[in-house]
Amino acid sequence: MFIKDINDPGVADIDLVTRYKKDRDINIVALLFQRYMDLLFGVCLKYFKEPERAKDAVMQIFEELVIKLDKHEIDNFKGWLYTLAKNHCLMQLRSPKTIKTSEFHAETMQSGEDSHLTAVMEKEAEFGRMEKCLETLSDEQQKTVRLFYLENKSYKEIAEITGIDWNKVRSFIQNGRRNLKICMEKAIIIEDKSISKFPGQ
Repeated sequence: MFIKDINDPGVADIDLVTRYKKDRDINIVALLFQRYMDLLFGVCLKYFKEPERAKDAVMQIFEELVIKLDKHEIDNFKGWLYTLAKNHCLMQLRSPKTIKTSEFHAETMQSGEDSHLTAVMEKEAEFGRMEKCLETLSDEQQKTVRLFYLENKSYKEIAEITGIDWNKVRSFIQNGRRNLKICMEKAIIIEDKSISKFPGQ
């Protein structure tokens, strides 16, 4: 089927898939992704229970989609995408990197009150690092990242609010998230060095 306008909401998923395999137009993948973004977020949230982690997973699934869409024969795109999302989440949960372990030290055990206070202080420190690192991003990255992660806006809502093209919104969020992560990791290293340099202060 020849599609005159891929943005026509009446175009069937399977026709867009066929067109993508023929033209390799990333905009077609973006359209398919946008149609089922809420579904993907719901699936990821069900498995991860954390909105921010679910959003990260949705972004990763989009990256998978670009590659896997071309490699599979698809009759029912929605069903296939649901399975892809579910498998992605399960793989992430089974990954050793997601399993946090720590040694048991009886002498360093904290009371419930101390433990709660420490958790609050760590959260405040993390938030402070994030705010400082957000300021290092470009205006577009900072604006889209804040709207996406802190205000829980969808790509479509961000595009409408900012007037930025949907694909550019996705790009700004991806790059902003990566730059934010790098900045926060560097901040932690600097803080650790400062603590080791001046112990007990």
